[in-house]
Amino acid sequence: MEAQTDLQTYLEQGKQALAQGQAREAAIAYAHGAQMELDSPMVHLGLAEANLALGNYGVVQMACRRVQELQPTGGLEVVTAQALLDLLDRRYERALQNIDAAIDLDPSIAYAHALRAYLLRIMKQDYDANLARARAARLSYGGRFDNSFPLVESGNNGASVPPISSAQVPNGSNPRVEPGVPTWSQDRMRRQIVRTRFALSQYPGLVTNAIIAVNVVVYLILALLSGSITDISQNALILAGAQNTTLIQLTGEYWRIFTAMFLHFNLPHIGLNMLSLFFIGRAVEVFYGKGRYLIIYLASGIVGGIVTFFLLPDALAAGASGAIFGVFGALGVFYLVNRRALGTFGQGAIGNWLFWLALNLVWGLSDPNIGIVDHIGGLVAGMLLAFLLIPRLGRRRA
Repeated sequence: MEAQTDLQTYLEQGKQALAQGQAREAAIAYAHGAQMELDSPMVHLGLAEANLALGNYGVVQMACRRVQELQPTGGLEVVTAQALLDLLDRRYERALQNIDAAIDLDPSIAYAHALRAYLLRIMKQDYDANLARARAARLSYGGRFDNSFPLVESGNNGASVPPISSAQVPNGSNPRVEPGVPTWSQDRMRRQIVRTRFALSQYPGLVTNAIIAVNVVVYLILALLSGSITDISQNALILAGAQNTTLIQLTGEYWRIFTAMFLHFNLPHIGLNMLSLFFIGRAVEVFYGKGRYLIIYLASGIVGGIVTFFLLPDALAAGASGAIFGVFGALGVFYLVNRRALGTFGQGAIGNWLFWLALNLVWGLSDPNIGIVDHIGGLVAGMLLAFLLIPRLGRRRA
């Protein structure tokens, strides 16, 4: 239920952004949605619509084909996706037939009426085009869908066609092109960013899974060196880079503050940490994006290690708990900052977050073997970083 609510938030964000002519923001919202649910036809159709506005036609085709794969028996998304493919092929009458079929299936989709208005304008049916445009504006609460489709101008034969403007030709060249054939604009960097986001969105939890894999591989190597899968020997931990203040001061090996977050004492230690990271980390990775999520994870682990260095000088410290608490803190900050945009779901999520935070802190304080200062240091660092890096959702419209 929680994942579905998050997905719906991103879908609404994408629809609103596209209606307001904010194609890049729409593409990013839909890419986040794809991270939440990889096999959602609605998400991939949204990506196609947003990238059509950006002129990224290769992604449009890829996303539309993915919609067709996900709904082989047909449906609203498939019909709309086919209309977009027909548009790219300049088969405007067929595109109009498909979008009319989509409107018959659900007449409340503002984008479908906007696309219908665009196709009618190409076919010089201006009166009907204006009616369709008015319906699109009404259904989107005033949205104009500016720049959602290629510009239209009159051709030599009196027909309206999507033109190729000089701004769309790379390097200022002026090759001969057939009217209506999509080309790249000069803003290649922006489109490459969106394309990259789309590609990465096919692998939700990529960074989280990679971090878990690294921790597990390191643990298995140390288990072989220790001769036991259940417990890692102290010598193996020190050799691999566990943290101890006295040892660091004697050797100058401050890098141990970093390496210690990838080491674990025993099987329950790594099992609980990686299970927690799997459930919490994937959500935070979606909310913040892969790069910012990785920064929060690593920085929180380092800060937790620094706090341990000063406050627990006699301890042999290892574990990803500081980094995981930082990720947990980032999750709470996301809910707190976006509580209005998330509505009632946000209020419930904040309550759950506070409950689990209190439970973990009490548990840590009750067990002297747990490095609670590392947890608190990572938590505070994660929350501060999250506040600086957080993406803020737009408020829902009434």
